Amino acid sequence: MAYLNWTKVAIIYEEEYGLMKLRELTRPSRIEVHLRQAEPSTYRSVLGEVKSKEIRNLLVDTKPENIPVFLKWVIQLQMNDYKYHYLFTSFDIETFDLEDFKYHFVNMTAFRLVDVEDLGVREILRDMNKFQPYARSYNKTKSIEAEPALMYDSVVVFVIGLQTLEQSHPLSLANVSCASEMPWDGGLSLINYINAVETKGLSGPIEFKEGRRIGFKLDVVKLKQHSVVKVGEWTPTGGLNISDTGAFFDSTSLNVTLVVITILETPYVMSSGENRSKFEGFCIDLLHQVAQMAGFQYRLELVPDGKYGAYDPETGEWNGMVRQLMDKKADLAVGSMTINYARESVIDFTKPFMNLGISILFKVPTSQETRLFSFMNPLAIEIWLYVLAAYVLVSITMFIVARFSPYEWQNPHPCDMENDLVENQFSIANSFWFTIGTLMQQGSDLNPKATSTRIVGGIWWFFTLIIISSYTANLAAFLTVERMITPIENAEDLAGQTEIAYGTLDSGSTMTFFRDSMIETYKKMWRFMENKKVFVSTYEEGIKRVLEGNYAFLMESTMLDYIVQRDCNLTQIGGLLDTKGYGIATPMGSPWRDKISLAILELQEKGEIQMLYDKWWKNPGDTCIRKDKTKESKANALGVANIGGVFVVLLCGLAIAVCIAICEFCYNSKRNAPIERRAGSQSLCAEMADELCFALRCRGSRQRPALKRQCSKCASSASYIPTIPPAPAPPQLPAYSNAQGASLGIPLDLPHHAMNMKI
Repeated sequence: MAYLNWTKVAIIYEEEYGLMKLRELTRPSRIEVHLRQAEPSTYRSVLGEVKSKEIRNLLVDTKPENIPVFLKWVIQLQMNDYKYHYLFTSFDIETFDLEDFKYHFVNMTAFRLVDVEDLGVREILRDMNKFQPYARSYNKTKSIEAEPALMYDSVVVFVIGLQTLEQSHPLSLANVSCASEMPWDGGLSLINYINAVETKGLSGPIEFKEGRRIGFKLDVVKLKQHSVVKVGEWTPTGGLNISDTGAFFDSTSLNVTLVVITILETPYVMSSGENRSKFEGFCIDLLHQVAQMAGFQYRLELVPDGKYGAYDPETGEWNGMVRQLMDKKADLAVGSMTINYARESVIDFTKPFMNLGISILFKVPTSQETRLFSFMNPLAIEIWLYVLAAYVLVSITMFIVARFSPYEWQNPHPCDMENDLVENQFSIANSFWFTIGTLMQQGSDLNPKATSTRIVGGIWWFFTLIIISSYTANLAAFLTVERMITPIENAEDLAGQTEIAYGTLDSGSTMTFFRDSMIETYKKMWRFMENKKVFVSTYEEGIKRVLEGNYAFLMESTMLDYIVQRDCNLTQIGGLLDTKGYGIATPMGSPWRDKISLAILELQEKGEIQMLYDKWWKNPGDTCIRKDKTKESKANALGVANIGGVFVVLLCGLAIAVCIAICEFCYNSKRNAPIERRAGSQSLCAEMADELCFALRCRGSRQRPALKRQCSKCASSASYIPTIPPAPAPPQLPAYSNAQGASLGIPLDLPHHAMNMKI
């Protein structure tokens, strides 16, 4: 029963001790057992009850003389086709008249104790043929019944034991009284000698251990179209060993027509006739090849409710094709039917003929409209803000460092050695102009002279080199790549928003997947779909909603691939959410499952299934022509993770420049301290404080008092003049207007003594 994969069986027994023999089968197991006690007068009612409950497997334990009556009612109730399987406990099935069952393909299995192919059994049969009038156990089937064979072997064993006893000590006759309790003194020895017998009889090898027979075997026999044949053996130690593996599932010689239920689904099953009586598609071609290899004919029917089959927790019932198979209204279910745990618990599936997963169908996103400020797209918003902040920071740093460093204060008129003013070229305006000119790669007429200011300028040039190069490279990518607006990229994006609705096929495996999933993302998606009631009855309805826009359809990847290749307005979003397979469904315990599975495996190894897939999925006449997929890629804006390091380099360079400027300031003040003390000026600290205040003052002139040189030989030494002496009154010059001064070439912003020198 385990080998036949029985899950539901009716046990019909006749006598009470028959139930004791079969008590092991009534213990809790995965087999559903229905016990019925019957006798010839109740065979009809019991068999009628078994038929009404659609139990196709029967274990029959009745007296051998009543089996012909049982078989008569089997024929009258029309329970003699290939769907039924009878397992008899009698060892004499070959002695029954089974002529009416041979050509109806009914399955009848039993065990045989006497092997008619054994040489010793054949000799006994020849001897029995000579004494035909006296051989009551001989019949037309040329076999020996189990009971006479066991009786014969019992006599042989007793004789061997008695002969062995006689050889050990002579036997003598003695009177035995039934009233007294004095046993025969040779009885115990006889029992021991019988247990030690090892011989071969009509029932096979004979050997005993502690009073029980061991080492015997039972032949497994099955009714075929010509006769009852041996298909295997059973031994107490080795168990069941089926030699003819195709005996129970071999249908090549049968002209059986199976009822195959299906559902219309492009491209698996499609109606080709006007009255929807003819079908075509991937599954139809597959079924045709499987039927030829498994040896059956089929009749296709559509499922009444148009559903694959799902379990309803509220009603506790299944629907769709699963319900039809459970009710034994169909022999096979063919289509895009997914193998899952819930369905496998009530029906059987063959090996998967196609592997797939759940994916998201979405409308192809539209191209992004060109914006007026699209030139800013190559850099992220935060990068633009950081660049602006860096520009301001570097400009202010350049201004401060230049005022700190004494080497940036220069005589505006080198030829005038008596000039008592020095000038700094890096004012606030010039500092901002210097940095913006460098950033725009146009340069500037301002050149830093001190080490600190040169470090600021150099590090800023390095910064602008990286920024401009990155911007130029990414701008080229943005101008050549077609950018697409994709609101969702995967299931997580879909679950994290509510603007785009999404759903799946009603009463399908995809719906069951989301309903039973323990992953939080999929549980959230199931709650959304259940509340919004976005389920569709057919794939066509789901595809139509996707084309209308603002809707995502969760479907199986094979079907999605078929649709996407034929409609360029649709696309697949993300990868597969799970992995599963399509299989051909059969009722629980069907003998066709293994046969069809072998056929599917053979077709896969030969590449036939892949050829069918290419035929129905990749037909050049049906597929649309898509644009180059490289244009669908998206150039991403450069972020902090890409070019953030250049900002770090910039900040480090600014910090180094500030440190060097402070060092220059301190060094110059210390060098000039002796000169100031000889001049009777203030102390070093006070002088440094005054200089610091002047350097930090953003307003006012770019000029300050110059250092007086002692002589031309001591140019390295200089002294500060704390106050500016009054300059001699310049000669009276005619007053010029701005326009007149400009026409004469006089820069009106020069000091008066400079104007005198110019004139």
